[in-house]
Amino acid sequence: MDALLLARMQFAANITFHILFPTITIALGWALLMFRWRWLKTQDKAWLVAYRFWTKVFALSFGLGVVSGITMSFQFGTNWPGFMERVGNIAGPLLGYEVLTAFFLEASFLGIMLFGHGRVSERVHLIATFLVAFGTTLSAFWILSLNSWMQTPAGYEIINGEFHARSWLEIVFNPSFPYRLAHTLLASGLTVCFLMAGISAWQFVRGRTNRSSAPVLRSSVFAAALLIPVQIFVGDMHGLNTLEHQPQKIAAIEGIWKTERGAPLLLFAIPDTATQSNRFAIGIPGGASLILKHDVNAEIRGLDQFPDAHPPVAPLFWGFRIMVGTGMAMLAASWIGSWLLRRRRAPDTLPRPLLYVFVAMTFSGWLATVAGWYVTEIGRQPFIVYGLLRTADVASRVPAANIAATLVAYLAMYLFLIVSYVAVLRYLAEKPVSEEAPPVGPVGVPNAIAELRT
Repeated sequence: MDALLLARMQFAANITFHILFPTITIALGWALLMFRWRWLKTQDKAWLVAYRFWTKVFALSFGLGVVSGITMSFQFGTNWPGFMERVGNIAGPLLGYEVLTAFFLEASFLGIMLFGHGRVSERVHLIATFLVAFGTTLSAFWILSLNSWMQTPAGYEIINGEFHARSWLEIVFNPSFPYRLAHTLLASGLTVCFLMAGISAWQFVRGRTNRSSAPVLRSSVFAAALLIPVQIFVGDMHGLNTLEHQPQKIAAIEGIWKTERGAPLLLFAIPDTATQSNRFAIGIPGGASLILKHDVNAEIRGLDQFPDAHPPVAPLFWGFRIMVGTGMAMLAASWIGSWLLRRRRAPDTLPRPLLYVFVAMTFSGWLATVAGWYVTEIGRQPFIVYGLLRTADVASRVPAANIAATLVAYLAMYLFLIVSYVAVLRYLAEKPVSEEAPPVGPVGVPNAIAELRT
């Protein structure tokens, strides 16, 4: 493997690991706010227990997200120095806004959220929880603004080979940004819904339920049932936007090698780059044209119109189908679960096979998110700024052997961390949870550590 491919693999490994945790914290912050509000509204200790349990999950996820994000940022300098040299005038401020307005906001109030209950007033603690949730969403806003700009650049001018801002409004709110932001926030919501449903179902299966297991399972299943149709609608709009601005990405996703009318919607195929064809194809005639242009006979541009500037087909073809297939499984599980919960009322009356389905889908949001992210990022290739700057032109000249060695080290560390993360979640799920509010006392490190342990 050459240095460029290894550098891309290393960045992919880092961003794959990193994205898992913001995908949880973005929506989980708002779920915690809902638990906190329900506790204040009803004084039902089930919501207090839910808040205390999921706050620990949030803290664990936040910590891993911060650490992996720092590692990823270093790679801009080690593997992609040309990126900041050429695009730093635009990327630098957007990343800076993310740090100044979001990370500081999250970090500042996270301590109050984790250790302040019983030491500050209920109103202050509720506000701190809101600010943490708002901070996670604001962080996603700035990061997705930059990423979307790299996909659909706008508001720039190029002077001596360097990108400069002509209109920050056009840069931030570039053509794909609204769709990408909505799609990502909904993906985070679904990830958290199935994480909560899966862990709660595990507690029922293992006989380790606590007071919060039933309401968390019920609320997460209902929330997922509402979010998934919205996600399908937003995803369709995002696809139409991508067709307008990145037609070769859509051609690769649909396996359309040559421009044609009435392009089929392929349900299964094995894309063959050598022959530029699809083997063992099973599809719906005219389906792709109908979905993409709302006309069965509409013409869809194929990869033959982009001979030197189209992404690899197989990763996009399969990644998209994994994402959509996972979404359909989410739709079926959440709607069946909602229907049964409405009929039987109590989560502990759900059929045991359905509980196992929720357990199996605990991390289904991760699968869909990573598959979708691969489609987005690989689909931009061979460009790092779509249509303007090629990835190969900004790579470093670090020897391939050095990149390979650090890649192996990263993969080993990430495998260890992800296994440890899942193991800790299982331990927390099976551990008895205190139903009492934390005692009021002076804020201090020993008290804070003691509270976190409980």
